[in-house]
Amino acid sequence: MKNIISDMDGVLYRGKELIPGAKEFVQRLIQSNTNFLFLTNNSEQTPIDLVRKLEGLGVEGLEEKHFITSAMATAQFLHAQKPGAKVFVVGGGGMVSELYKLGFSITDSDPDYVVVGKTTSFNYSMMKTAVRLILNGAQFIGTNPDIVDPGEKGFEPASGAILASIEVATGKKPYVVGKPNPLMMLIAKNQLGVHSKDTVMIGDRMDTDIIGGMESGMDTILVMSGVSNANTISQFPYRPTHVFENVGEIDLEKL
Repeated sequence: MKNIISDMDGVLYRGKELIPGAKEFVQRLIQSNTNFLFLTNNSEQTPIDLVRKLEGLGVEGLEEKHFITSAMATAQFLHAQKPGAKVFVVGGGGMVSELYKLGFSITDSDPDYVVVGKTTSFNYSMMKTAVRLILNGAQFIGTNPDIVDPGEKGFEPASGAILASIEVATGKKPYVVGKPNPLMMLIAKNQLGVHSKDTVMIGDRMDTDIIGGMESGMDTILVMSGVSNANTISQFPYRPTHVFENVGEIDLEKL
């Protein structure tokens, strides 16, 4: 049986709505003792937030160890680059929490890095400060490149939209840690202690999940429950290994 690394937004849920088959899929992962990890580009929430969110949607049995967020990956990357650095954050509480855990100080006074992720509180003042700090020499870091996220009422702006506004104003491109950067896949595989050839990446995005899994040497599964649909696949020069309507259709024994 393959090890599983899976996205969450558009795979398990859309906003506050559980996707059909998701609860049963998680139960099968747990009951079959499959080695698995949920990998999300969402930087707003911590692993305990995600455990509680899924419990609220009726999905039981998950623990904090089953999750890696782009906030966690970003904090680990910066810790490897410059431990104890000063950071200005455009992002949610999940990003701030992960940076504090690894000993970073959060400040708008001469920071080493400006870290940008999705936040519903993004405003002109935040953008102005981020632009000023980057132009003054702070390194520009993005948690993930997703332009939109699937929500229960349709698509909503995501981290990539915020990054784009700051990039246009500064003329500088961010280094983006989250999917499809293979770095995030490497962090996930190291946490599971697995090899690419024995692992499957599941996601709803061709441009992050599928290419990230493929470039990391994993088989890939595209589900049609989030951003992508049948027409989306033809827009890219690469293909997923498998395609399903949702995770409820996946037979773990046949991977």
